[in-house]
Amino acid sequence: MRVAFQTALLSCEPIFVPKLRRSCYPHPNLPISWFPTKTLVFSPFRAIMAVQSRPTVPVRDNIELNETEKKIFDRLLGTVRHFGLQNQLRVAGGWVRDKLLGKDCYDIDIALDNMLGSEFVEKVRDYLLHVGEEAQGIAVIPCNPEQSKHLETARMRICDTWIDFVNLRCEEYCENSRIPTVQKYGTAEEDAYRRDLTINSLFYNINTSSIEDYTKRGIADLKSGIIVTPLPPKSTFMDDPLRVLRAIRFGARFGFILDEELKEAASCDEVKAALSAKISRERIGTEIDLMISGNQPVQAMTYICDLKLFWVVFSLHPKYEPAVSEGCDRLCVAYLDATWNLIQLIGNSTFNDEQRRLALYTAMFLPLRKTMYKDNKAKKIPVVNYIFRDSLKRKVSDAETVINVHYAFEKFLPLIPYFVSNEDVLLTEFDWEREFVDVPLASKPRVLTGFLLRELKDFWRVALLMSTLVYPCNIDCTEDLLNKNFELERRRSLFKAAEDAILKLGLDKSWDIKPLVNGKDIMNVLQLKSGGPLVREWQQKILAWQLARPSATAEECLEWMRETHSKRLRME
Repeated sequence: MRVAFQTALLSCEPIFVPKLRRSCYPHPNLPISWFPTKTLVFSPFRAIMAVQSRPTVPVRDNIELNETEKKIFDRLLGTVRHFGLQNQLRVAGGWVRDKLLGKDCYDIDIALDNMLGSEFVEKVRDYLLHVGEEAQGIAVIPCNPEQSKHLETARMRICDTWIDFVNLRCEEYCENSRIPTVQKYGTAEEDAYRRDLTINSLFYNINTSSIEDYTKRGIADLKSGIIVTPLPPKSTFMDDPLRVLRAIRFGARFGFILDEELKEAASCDEVKAALSAKISRERIGTEIDLMISGNQPVQAMTYICDLKLFWVVFSLHPKYEPAVSEGCDRLCVAYLDATWNLIQLIGNSTFNDEQRRLALYTAMFLPLRKTMYKDNKAKKIPVVNYIFRDSLKRKVSDAETVINVHYAFEKFLPLIPYFVSNEDVLLTEFDWEREFVDVPLASKPRVLTGFLLRELKDFWRVALLMSTLVYPCNIDCTEDLLNKNFELERRRSLFKAAEDAILKLGLDKSWDIKPLVNGKDIMNVLQLKSGGPLVREWQQKILAWQLARPSATAEECLEWMRETHSKRLRME
């Protein structure tokens, strides 16, 4: 094989070679069947050049502890010494990775080599009480193998920081099952190979203050910017299918490349079926939320789309019979892409974290905003509602906000010419403003905008963002979006002009405006003995009158009511 590699390097011609596992250090206890040997076309020259052309990720040689981390680790080592324990205490996974990348991390997981986390937490509590400190927030989260949560986790607060404690594990499986039949304490090396990714398989040994890389490639992959599993990816994903989404999230977050064999495994039908069947929708929703809230949501959703996982994650209601149109998933990602880039151009400070998160969800599901299914009572329900509440198990308020913006953003479209030109525009053709026929024409844009903002509250900028994304409404922008022809500068100008106009009208926080007169005043003018639909109708009219006359007084409003009511009585 060495001769074949040398020949290929000189000739730059592809050759057939055995498909070796990418790990050069297979775990000695693994069966040889876990290392596939099927052949593929491979060019060593191209592979080497691809690795060499990718810039090396800066990785530190040592981990520097901050003062809080020093205090936490001192108390853990104090526990070991006080009780004469033989434990090796290791920080596992993400904390080690982030510290090596020079990033702050407050997610500390302690791996124990010969004791359950719940047992060690009790020891820590007793030690803290012994030295006159208070133990806080002790809890134990049981394992749930059917949902691919194989480890019991104990938690407690030390120095105002949550710390998780788990034992190192080694598992045995029966044939045709990834639920372990036997679990026992494992070595650090065995545990490292059971981790989701090589970059998450690193340990920091608290006892020796040293970094441990048992897969012999965790640091190398971190430097190379590669997302790869310690063991064959399909076996890793079948063990816990949520690892597919974690691989995507970390790949997007750090700008790392997904290993080709990993992508092949992630997109196979068996893994997709396991992701749907074995993983709770809450866990899937949490991973998606982390991606959407992260620094590269478009890349994460692009990976999900490329790996044919979009409709596995964002599953539709089973009663929704018509299949979504081909390419709908890519159109969803294109809307997300355009919105993400538009937000960056407008300025992140315009939106808070929650507004930005829900703006991205709103954009991604724009192609589905008119898609409905019928519930058991034959009532039409937006598919987006099902995605949030059932597929992702997110908050009810998330679904309500996104659906509300989907419904309301189109009301901004006829107002944009007014915002941009600040001239009178014809608004009477739009049905939704007919209830304000008593409002002077010049004041209608202000009144309509005020009511719209009262409907959307803090998310009016999100709705305005969506309207600028699809403006003008008579042009199909699908092709432009898919081709990334976003016209971002034009859309940014539209957004800023509309936002400035709304702020100049003094309508921000218009949902906090209190009516000049109350229901009792209305009943007195109308000479009613009790409230009802007529009072609610007048409350809307009074609010419209008030929005059209921001400096009016309660006395002026009551006088207008009396005059209007008298005219209507005479007309009758």
